[in-house]
Amino acid sequence: MSLFRRYKHTTPNDRQCLTTSRYPAGMSNKSIHLNKRFHSAGMFVFVVVSLSSGLGYRFYNQPKLDVGKIAPQTLLAPSLAEVEDVKTTEERRREARSGALAVWVVDTEVNQQIHQNLRQLLAKGDAIRENLGDFPFVPTSALSTAVQTYLRQASVAEWQVVSQNLDKTSNLTGLNSAQQVAVREVRTYRESNSAPAFSELLKAIAQARQRYTTTRKTLSKSAIAKPETPYNTNFLNLSDTDWQETKIQLQQTLERMLAQGIYPGLSKDNLNSGIEMQVRVSVPTTAQSLAKRLLSTVITANLIKDMEQTKLIAEQAAQAVEPTIVSIQKSEVIVKAGEKITQADFVLLDHFHLSQRGIDWLSLMRFTVIVSLAVAVFRMVERKIRPKLRQSDYLLILLLTLSAPLLIIFTQSLTGLPAIGLLLGSFYGTAIGGTVMGLLTILLSIGTEMSWHYLIPSAAGGILGGLMAGQWRFPGREGLRTREELAILGILIGLTQGIVFLVVNTAIAPLWYAVIGSAALNGFAGLVWSILALGLSPYLEALFDLVTPIRLAELSNPNRPLLKRLAHEAPGTFQHTLFVATLAEAAARALHCNVELVRAGVLYHDIGKMHDPLGFIENQMGEPNKHDTINDPWKSAEIIKKHVSEGLVMARQYKLPSAIQAFIPEHQGTILIAYFYQEAQQQKHPEEIVPESDFRYDGPIPQSKETGIAMLADACEAALRSQKDVTPEAALTMVNKILKARWQDNQLVDSGLTRAEMSQIAHIFVQVWQQFHHKRIAYPKLSSSNQPPK
Repeated sequence: MSLFRRYKHTTPNDRQCLTTSRYPAGMSNKSIHLNKRFHSAGMFVFVVVSLSSGLGYRFYNQPKLDVGKIAPQTLLAPSLAEVEDVKTTEERRREARSGALAVWVVDTEVNQQIHQNLRQLLAKGDAIRENLGDFPFVPTSALSTAVQTYLRQASVAEWQVVSQNLDKTSNLTGLNSAQQVAVREVRTYRESNSAPAFSELLKAIAQARQRYTTTRKTLSKSAIAKPETPYNTNFLNLSDTDWQETKIQLQQTLERMLAQGIYPGLSKDNLNSGIEMQVRVSVPTTAQSLAKRLLSTVITANLIKDMEQTKLIAEQAAQAVEPTIVSIQKSEVIVKAGEKITQADFVLLDHFHLSQRGIDWLSLMRFTVIVSLAVAVFRMVERKIRPKLRQSDYLLILLLTLSAPLLIIFTQSLTGLPAIGLLLGSFYGTAIGGTVMGLLTILLSIGTEMSWHYLIPSAAGGILGGLMAGQWRFPGREGLRTREELAILGILIGLTQGIVFLVVNTAIAPLWYAVIGSAALNGFAGLVWSILALGLSPYLEALFDLVTPIRLAELSNPNRPLLKRLAHEAPGTFQHTLFVATLAEAAARALHCNVELVRAGVLYHDIGKMHDPLGFIENQMGEPNKHDTINDPWKSAEIIKKHVSEGLVMARQYKLPSAIQAFIPEHQGTILIAYFYQEAQQQKHPEEIVPESDFRYDGPIPQSKETGIAMLADACEAALRSQKDVTPEAALTMVNKILKARWQDNQLVDSGLTRAEMSQIAHIFVQVWQQFHHKRIAYPKLSSSNQPPK
């Protein structure tokens, strides 16, 4: 809505009054505007200077003659010196740590499992061969192994050919070579043995053929079901002797390979090559293919890293690195004019105080420009979300921001960013918390000398805290409302910081287990910072007059002393307050306002009525109206108006936040106490004029959507409560009439509420009223005959 539409019902004098009410009398609008701009510019300069000075302390002691710069003149050593190059030493030790070889040890449990798997496979092979029967099935003196192999696996047709040609008169010309060899050997056996012996031979061949066929079918089905099975038909042709020798050699070969160790990540090809080399020298030739398949199936990596030993070796390697010492003789040239300064040169220059340390004004000014841009970004975000920050809020944000470089100066590794992010997020919401933490991380990386190995994990914890502790505006989510939720968030921040530390440092040190201890400590530090933020939060809330979802939830507890007094001393007002809170809370949620603030503020908005409970009709409980006995509209109006001033006194006495106190005067604004104003007009003389100001509240009018909603809910509560048998349409008409009256009375011009939102609020109020006044089932009256027994 435009400014003209919001002010269209005001007179020119009213508009000037509304605009200049917060500034001294006599100031023009132009003067007020200039004063605002001057104050804003002054604050901007103060913040930029403070942040540049605090965050850019590294530029206070910068060497002019630094590494990589050109020496303006030849510089000589004033005396003999041997200086340790700490930076180079640390870099070499870091390289030694990251380059240390890992210590691998055999995992005995994996070895046991591998041996167990092989035993199971061999047992399966034994079962197959048991079904197959002995092989050779007759002595090799009777038939050679090759012939027995052929006869056992020959097809029915092939066996018939052999059988038909066993007579020595048969011509073998049409037979293949294998058949001819088989026929000749069988004929020889027949000729050299008795008929019963030959009959036993044929019987043995037939039995062997039958077993072979059955076993082969079973094995084929198994291969189809489990393609990875190492057994195939070639296994059936292996002799019993070779199978027994193969089993022994397989176990010995496996033992040797596992003793040598199988590294994780070893490619399948390399593993198979190693298996082939071992099998070639130990396993019978006929079983080598089977042995390779069996070993390839069971062998897996059996080496694991010994983290403790690896860390120990890495640290020993780092400590074994001798300090890098730069030595020079007296009057010897450190660096010649025009040469580029090396790290060794700089160490000597700095040692002899020839590096010309001082304030690097150029870098500091550049950093100041970056800080100015960061502050401008913050202001853009602030204006976009319009949190209406006060000077005390800016001061707290500035102090929390400056605490980070202060910690870095004293500790070199701690930033406190998790605590800062959690506090800013819980105090000012997700947008402010996340923005400040992101900008602060950038500025710390530029203005301080803190290692990014520590800065990035700490920043991750801080940004997470700033985002998750904020008052999110998602359906069903109104911000963290209990200390327990913040404690859980603290654990999450600690885990995040530890994991990010591990990831960041693993990028430069491949041996991640060498830094896992430091990562755990870093995660614990994040948790400690969160606990510290939890402890500081209540004190900062009280000192800077802040309202957080947690504090508002605590203030909304009906067992708070002031609310318990209200319920006891002014029960009617307390019930009125509860219904107003229900109306206002529903409207605030629909308009995405601060629901917790509205709930808490409305609960305290009428506490001033405790100064004279019977002066308000909701507490009279059928008793005679006190104002009837007073019979003085001016005195009655003073009693009514006094509940605002007395409410503020009580709020200050009980140290309620100013955001809660604002609901006490602003829910009434400057509205007219119409009932007593009309009585005064009736009692006046015809020529007398009754000043309307005598019957108006002192204000101010609502300065936020939250207090504006409270005013409207308070105005509609009594009217809605009195409606019993009216339709929702009639109730909506009445509510719209009340809201329109407040709008036309200019009570909402500073609240930020729009006409569209006013219509939405009216519908919400009626919906809540319907929920409270739903129709009930009419139960039949009980007759004397069906009265329940006493």
